[in-house]
Amino acid sequence: MDSSQKRRENEKKFGHWDELPGGGRRYFYEVRGRYGWKARYVKEVDASEQTIRFYQEIYDEQGRLVEIHEKYPVDKGHKKISGERR
Repeated sequence: MDSSQKRRENEKKFGHWDELPGGGRRYFYEVRGRYGWKARYVKEVDASEQTIRFYQEIYDEQGRLVEIHEKYPVDKGHKKISGERR
């Protein structure tokens, strides 16, 4: 599959993206949980649409980032984000 086909596929699957320096992109989509939390799935690609990084961000009911789970290139498991809680 060439890079233009991969780009169309990523645009369709994720629906949202940011342009990155060097021609890459950061694709993402969100899934809402039952209790106001949400998960954001993020895929970063280079200019040729090759995946550089894939991870999940977890946000609490106030929209604060509380956890990141990096899945690619190496699954690093869940990492709690520390910070002052209000």
